Amino acid sequence: MRQNQGACGMKNIQGKRSDNSVLSKNPSSSDLRGQQSVRATFRLSEACINAISILSAHLGIKQKSVIDHLMEDAQILKDMAKEIHSDDIDQHERIQKTFVISRRSLTYLDIISSEHDAPRDALLEHSVRRLFPIVRKEQVKHEKRKELLDEISNHFAKGEKLLSKANEMVGENDPVFKGLDTVMATYKNALGDIESFIAKGKLIEELKTE
Repeated sequence: MRQNQGACGMKNIQGKRSDNSVLSKNPSSSDLRGQQSVRATFRLSEACINAISILSAHLGIKQKSVIDHLMEDAQILKDMAKEIHSDDIDQHERIQKTFVISRRSLTYLDIISSEHDAPRDALLEHSVRRLFPIVRKEQVKHEKRKELLDEISNHFAKGEKLLSKANEMVGENDPVFKGLDTVMATYKNALGDIESFIAKGKLIEELKTE
């Protein structure tokens, strides 16, 4: 499978389907039915299942949204289906998992799978793996954020020592101490926000993309 085929940023996962006429003024009954949620069972690799779960948590969206996003472009699915063969999935290495997806996404999968004689499970597996190069980039950036956090934390600690020194030298009522104290309070809040953001990113560390 071509790695760059249909690649897009993870932030686009939350985007709306381009052919989603439900958002138009006069949606048809078939459009509305297409948005209904249905349950579908697939046999996927553990890495694929974990990817869906972790990306969902990392992005703060439902697993359904991750899968529906991957089903947005029917042409990409057709191109992938042409490259997939029945032996692309070893059933002994797969785990059965039930997901909630939109009826439209399931219909796309079923039709394209049938038309091109491509296993539905393999089609979803390959679709999820299209995101792996993006995930790897995010993992690298996450590690750089952690390095920066170490430096920021050390810098903050030095600021705290300087604040304590200012208190000893001029007292807490001195304008210089008060100014520095205000700066450090803002710094502390910013550091907390950064630590929280990076802590949430630990999920992406667990995703194996090889």
